[in-house]
Amino acid sequence: MQSVRVFRRCLCRFAALWALAAPLQAQSSDLAALRDRLDPASYRALTALVDSAQAAGLPAGPLISKAQEGLLKRAAPPTILTATRGLLSRLRQSRDALGNGATPAELEAGASALRAGAGASQLSALRAARTTQGVAVPLVVLADLIARGVPRDTAARAVQAMAAANATDAAFNALRLGIERDITGGMSPAAAAGMRYRALLGEKQP
Repeated sequence: MQSVRVFRRCLCRFAALWALAAPLQAQSSDLAALRDRLDPASYRALTALVDSAQAAGLPAGPLISKAQEGLLKRAAPPTILTATRGLLSRLRQSRDALGNGATPAELEAGASALRAGAGASQLSALRAARTTQGVAVPLVVLADLIARGVPRDTAARAVQAMAAANATDAAFNALRLGIERDITGGMSPAAAAGMRYRALLGEKQP
């Protein structure tokens, strides 16, 4: 019986190690695939950025994806490296704002929100407002709203208010889709954001 318990513990540990190793192996494979698509100096620089992210405990996958995106768009290697360095910087800022416990998805979403124009303090406020659920979806919505022209502070207030009211991920997505329809219909981004989040929270319209 004791041997069975030991075997089960070893099996669980192996499964945990495999779960950690598999993404790293995939990232290494994706990075190696770029070797023949970049000049040697640029490839070494990209590898150094990936190593830096991994050493800091940050997700390296987004950096590789950013390089792949640049190659797909036929961007020059210096442009690709500049974009990748910028993303690594935003991932660091995202973790500073969201805390060391943030998931890779949250860190990447936070980096996207920062790139769209959100402030680090707004990321921290969103984390504080949504303590029992993840913030990846709200951050994606925040980034999308700002990208669509909703003023940064208006978008942040809307998303934070919904987080404080324990809105679900589905409600955040409904907000995003509703604002998109309203903007397409001719409403200003600021007015659309204000109207939609008040409606989702059940407030009366003025």
